Amino acid sequence: MDKTVAPFEFLGTWESPVVATAIHTGHELRPEVADLMVLDEQVRLREEDPFTHLIAQLVPARVNVNRSRFEVDLNRAPDKAVYRTPDDCWGLEVWRGESLPDDVVQRSLEVHEQFYAALAERLDELAERGPFVLFDVHSYNHRRDGADAAASPQEDNPDVNVGTGSLDREQWGDVVDVFNQTMAQAPVSWGSLDVRENVRFKGAHLAQWVHDRYPGRGCALALEFKKIFMDEWTGEHDAERIAELSQALASTIEPITDVLRRRS
Repeated sequence: MDKTVAPFEFLGTWESPVVATAIHTGHELRPEVADLMVLDEQVRLREEDPFTHLIAQLVPARVNVNRSRFEVDLNRAPDKAVYRTPDDCWGLEVWRGESLPDDVVQRSLEVHEQFYAALAERLDELAERGPFVLFDVHSYNHRRDGADAAASPQEDNPDVNVGTGSLDREQWGDVVDVFNQTMAQAPVSWGSLDVRENVRFKGAHLAQWVHDRYPGRGCALALEFKKIFMDEWTGEHDAERIAELSQALASTIEPITDVLRRRS
């Protein structure tokens, strides 16, 4: 394992009012965390959001998190950000021994604190210039019954779930609507994207943090892409589908920017 890999990295100029985060894309672990982990690596990968940084790669300003959510989950509040028991993480047995040492937990929480401090520094500057939109990019499994089992029904599993649970729809409805419409109209080789709000997920800590810190200035869309761009059981990805999803997401930037410009 490369000990030099930074916990997270900011990319781009951060001058655009549309930015993206991929906070669950990472798979790396600090050596001390890896030494304590008994969770099978393939199981861990299945519960992470691999390749979401590639879906967001055409957004001009973005942050990729390299550390696994099993080290620290940046989409949870600090008191819940480190998985200590199976109840914290889908019933999975993660750690060797009865409990995770407090000093290891503290060092993981320091990553959480550093991330939000660094993100705030950049978003504070954006908010001073005007309203902004943050794409909080994630992915989700839809074949949990097994590698050979049928996928979960489309009715309850849109291709793109847009989480808007913590935003003020009256204030940001025009942004949400133009995003949903543009994504749904984006050309993809398999026909079209099924884009719906709050079917599976409504957003979590990062989106709430944006809305609390930047009322009237920041709009976070928690985007859950169904893993139609990879095999969630083997971890193999479809580079062409990822590229198409990346283009689809990028196609929303100009119309969203136009909406924001009219607000400024």
